[in-house]
Amino acid sequence: MISLGAGVQSTAMALMAAHGEITPMPDCAIFADTGDEPQRVYDHLAWLMSGNVLPFPVHIVRAAGRLGEEIIKATRGESLRGSHARPPFYVKGIYPAGSTVPVLDDDGNQVGERVRDTIQKKVRELINLRPRQQWPKEVRVHQWIGISTDEAVRMKPSRIPAIQARWPLIERRLSRSDCKLWLQRNGYPEPPKSACTFCPYRSDDQWRWLRDTDPVAWQYAIEVDRAIRPGLRSDALQGELYVHRSMIPLEEVDLSTASERGQPDLFGDECEGMCGV
Repeated sequence: MISLGAGVQSTAMALMAAHGEITPMPDCAIFADTGDEPQRVYDHLAWLMSGNVLPFPVHIVRAAGRLGEEIIKATRGESLRGSHARPPFYVKGIYPAGSTVPVLDDDGNQVGERVRDTIQKKVRELINLRPRQQWPKEVRVHQWIGISTDEAVRMKPSRIPAIQARWPLIERRLSRSDCKLWLQRNGYPEPPKSACTFCPYRSDDQWRWLRDTDPVAWQYAIEVDRAIRPGLRSDALQGELYVHRSMIPLEEVDLSTASERGQPDLFGDECEGMCGV
C-alpha cells in the first residue's frame, strides 16, 4: 500500500507505479485526511481517484474531528485525550526566541502520529484484524512512503513487525525536483503542496500561495493562529504560540516576494515535510 499525501512525491510515486516503473503494482493507497488541507489538495486527490488515473483504489481515512477544530478546543482547556491534535507551533516565552515546541496531546503524541495511527487502523481493517487483536509477527504489509533523497533524514522503520516500510523514491535516487520533472515529462499537472492550512513549517512562498489561491483556508489559518496565542490550556504550555516563524500574527506578516523586496530568491523555499506528515 502507498501512503498517499497527494503532494509532489507521493503523487509521483503512485503514478510511477501506475506506469509500471515501480513494482509490484500496489493493492491500494491510503490518504490520511486531517480535514484541514487546502481545497486544491482535495481537488487533486479527487482527480487521482477519478477512475482513469490510478489502477488501484485509494482509501480516505480520517481521525474523529478536524485537526483545526481540536486545536481550537484545546485553547479552551477541553481534554482531547487520544486525538493527537498537536502540531509544533512557534512559541514566545520561556523557550529561545524562534524555537518550535512539539505541543503534545494528553498521550504524548504529535500530529504525525495522528496520521500514522489513522493509516494503521485502516491497514488492520484491510488485513482482517479484529479490534484489539494483536498484529501478526510476520510481514503482512509493505508500506510505500514518498520520501525523496532531499528528505532522507525522515526515513524511519515501522515500529510494527507486520508492516515493512519501503521508500521507492530513495531506491531510485529521486529528489523532489526529479519527481516534478517526471510529472512534467509525462504530462501530469504539478500537485499542490500538501500540508494543513495552518502548518507552522510553511515557507513565506507557501503562505502567500495559500493567501492568494484559497482565501477560505487562509482565513481559517488566521483563526487558528489567533486562537492559539494564549497557549493550549490542556498542555499548560507557557508563552504565546504562533503559526508563523516570525512570531507575528499571521495577518500582519509581510509576505512580499524576495524580488519585491529587492532580494534574490535563491532556493524557492520548497516544503520538506518537517512535521512528519
